[in-house]
Amino acid sequence: MRAGFIAAMVVLMTMTNANAGSADADLRALYTHEWAWRITELADDENEIRPVSAHLPHVDAKAQEARLVRWQEALAKLDQIPASQLSAKEQVNAEVYRAQLQALIADQKFRGYEAPANSDSSFWGDFDYRARRPFRTEQDYQNWISQLGELPRYFAENIANMRAGLRRGFTPSQVTLQGRGRSIHAVAEAKPETTVFFEPFRQMPSAIPVAEQARLKAEALKVIADKVQPAFADLATFWDNDYVPHARTTLAAYALPDGKAYYRQQIVEYATVDKSPEEIHRIGLAEVAKLRAEMETVMRETGFKGDFAAFLKFLRSDPQFYVTQPQDLLNRAAWIAKEFDGKASLYFGRLPRARFAIRPVPDDMAPFYTSGRGGPGLYLVNTYNLKARPLYSLPALTLHESAPGHAFQMPLAMEDTSLPDFRRESYISAYGEGWALYCEWLGLEMGMYHTPYERFGMLSYQVWRAARLVVDTGLHAKGWSREQAIAYFHDNTALPEHEIETEVDRYIAWPGQATSYYLGEMAIRAARERAERELGAKFNIRAFHDMVLALGSVPLPVLDREVDAFIANGGKGPYPESE
Repeated sequence: MRAGFIAAMVVLMTMTNANAGSADADLRALYTHEWAWRITELADDENEIRPVSAHLPHVDAKAQEARLVRWQEALAKLDQIPASQLSAKEQVNAEVYRAQLQALIADQKFRGYEAPANSDSSFWGDFDYRARRPFRTEQDYQNWISQLGELPRYFAENIANMRAGLRRGFTPSQVTLQGRGRSIHAVAEAKPETTVFFEPFRQMPSAIPVAEQARLKAEALKVIADKVQPAFADLATFWDNDYVPHARTTLAAYALPDGKAYYRQQIVEYATVDKSPEEIHRIGLAEVAKLRAEMETVMRETGFKGDFAAFLKFLRSDPQFYVTQPQDLLNRAAWIAKEFDGKASLYFGRLPRARFAIRPVPDDMAPFYTSGRGGPGLYLVNTYNLKARPLYSLPALTLHESAPGHAFQMPLAMEDTSLPDFRRESYISAYGEGWALYCEWLGLEMGMYHTPYERFGMLSYQVWRAARLVVDTGLHAKGWSREQAIAYFHDNTALPEHEIETEVDRYIAWPGQATSYYLGEMAIRAARERAERELGAKFNIRAFHDMVLALGSVPLPVLDREVDAFIANGGKGPYPESE
């Protein structure tokens, strides 16, 4: 009888394994084929490992509808794969892929492509990144010239989408667009060789013969003059005469077509949690109050005798906290990044192979750009208006944007070939921004803040992100004015006035994204506290960090479950070097 039971169990286990194998294969085929189609369809140049694309994507209404259909079909196929028959690894892949498809479908249904430019980013600004990625072969250069030849068509399709958005009131708020046309005019009116489009040709690989380099440069200059600059001139006319004057004057996402549903969807997409604006607003108020108390304690440590408002005024105006030369700010950022390098192995087992450069934000973008931004291979530091770039915030900014933040986490994901490509090359804001904000806080433990002013700067950055929960929901769901949002940041953070205004315009133009930072950090810190509590002496900080980073980029509910599995497994890291 026992032999029969064992035989039956063997048959059942064999059937289960076969089902898992079949389900896993079906899922891998689905996401592999769709991802290959997606990067071709969107002419994706974000992964620098791939050659430079020869084409620009089609973004007209017909192409957008076709993408919606394709992603709806992919989601329907995903629904047909039994989750219970997937292996544990593929169950995670399925959940991440589902969230990705749902976000793509929602964006298409709300026709977000009809507002392809705002105060923070734009379809023409994307070329700054495309032009500065590595160009390795003669074919890369020829493909770039081919891209530039398609730019008038690409711009015309985007303008048509923007006209459609204008007709239905789906635009960024007019106040956030003021002055943003400067970057369009800068290209239209420049000498071809001074534009960012000629950037790849300034230093070409020596493997390309000199005569061929000369031919490619001449061809590039001609297409910039004949195709690129006229397209920018047409865009400038449309922007100045049609788009900005007729953009909506309201601020709130709730004022957009189907605005309440749109804003809720944006929160889910960026924060990956289904929380109401009211709940997020309450969380923000509570966190701001808690951090304010910590800031006042640190303020007293500096020996300052005035009140909080007077201390903020002091920080915003005293020359000791500011440099007068752009290179000095870059040098300080580089020093901080190098200091982290000396501590990295104490907190992380696996380090990325990729290195990153530190460069100033390009001049045409800098007046409206954030104080810094990082990612694979690059940490941009904004050297515009140095009186708005305090040194006491620079350690926190650097930990966030360079290592161990964005310029650390993103390369690690891209280098992990055990992850499918759709996870290696994708970015989920709650995870990525939450991780980078956690790294600012981790700087306390790593000894990266050397003065009370730098610790106050870190806390000011923390409260800045907590205040985003209040301001984003206040602007988009509670009827706040721009002035009300600016005043809230002015009273609760040490951010300079210029940065406060650019940040508020960013939140107005980008509903929901600002909620992802602090909610993501709260999730990571809560997960670490849980692991420390339950593992006790077995808790290993290197193993914990390696486990979190090995996920690549996942929704917060997936992060929580993976931390539970990490705890159940005794806190063992994913790599030998974690221990």
